[in-house]
Amino acid sequence: MAESEAGDPIRQRQGIQSIEVGTRLLQALAANGRSMVLRDLARNAGMPAAKARRYLVSFMRMGLVEQDANTGRYDLGAFSLELGLASLARLDPVRLAGPVLDDLCERIGETVALAMWGNHGATCVRWLEAGGPVTITLRTGVVLPLISSATGLAFAAFYRSPYLRKMLDAEIEMAAEARRAAPAALHSSLAVQLDEIRCRGIARASGSVTPGINGFSAPVFNHTGRMVAAITSLGIIGNFDMDWDSPMAQQTREAAAILSWRLGHGSAEAAASEETPAGNRTLTSRREVAA
Repeated sequence: MAESEAGDPIRQRQGIQSIEVGTRLLQALAANGRSMVLRDLARNAGMPAAKARRYLVSFMRMGLVEQDANTGRYDLGAFSLELGLASLARLDPVRLAGPVLDDLCERIGETVALAMWGNHGATCVRWLEAGGPVTITLRTGVVLPLISSATGLAFAAFYRSPYLRKMLDAEIEMAAEARRAAPAALHSSLAVQLDEIRCRGIARASGSVTPGINGFSAPVFNHTGRMVAAITSLGIIGNFDMDWDSPMAQQTREAAAILSWRLGHGSAEAAASEETPAGNRTLTSRREVAA
C-alpha cells in the first residue's frame, strides 16, 4: 500500500472497485454541465465506450442517468437530482464553518466570528479569539445592531426578510431620535451605504458598536443563492486596515466565498488565495472589549 494511503482509513477499507470505476461516468457528467454523447463521456471517464455503455445501462435502471431518445445523449437522471438535493438539505453552515473560521483566524491573526439570522436578528453563533495581547470578546448568542455593526450591515444589505425591514425601520427611528435627525435622511444615507456594500461584496464598520474596534463582514450564501450567514473579522483601530481592498477585507471575502461554495453556491476560486500575515499589534496591555 502506498504511503499516502497508509494513514487514510477510508482507503484501507475494502470496497467494490466496479462501483468506483463506474462512478467516474457520473463525475464526468456532473463536471461537464450538459448532456454528453457516449464517445465523449467514455473518454472523459477514461474507459472504452463499450464498457461505459454497460455501466450506463445499470445507471439508467437506477435513475442515476437518463438518455435522450432522440439524440442518444446521456445526462444525470432524476435520482441523481434527488441525491443532490438531499445532500444539500443536510449541509450545516455552523459545522462547515469551523475549519473556515480556523483558517481565517490563523491567516489574519484577528478575532473572527460566524453570525446567522435568529429570532431577534443577526446573532453570533460561533467566534474564535486570535490570542493576541488585546482580546476582542464576543458572546455566543449576542444580537448585533443592523445599522452600526459590520455584521448587521452585511445582513441589511444581503438578507431578505420582512422582519429585517421592520427591525431596520425601528433602529433608524431610534437613531434619528438620539441624533435629533430626520428619519428620512437616515434612510437615504443607509440606502447609499447598502448599495456600496452590495457593490463591494462586504460590509465594514469602525468603532460604531465598540470604541476602538474595526470590523469587516461578508455574506455567506447557500445553493439557492440565499444569504444564510455572515463571516466577520474584528480588530483594533490602528492595526486593522479598513480599506475596501485591504488584505483583511480580501481574506474575509474569500473565507465567506469558500463557505458559500461548501454550501453549494458559486465556485471555489477563493480557496487559492495567498496567505496574509497577521498585522503587528502595538498595544501591549491585555484588556477585554465587547464587540
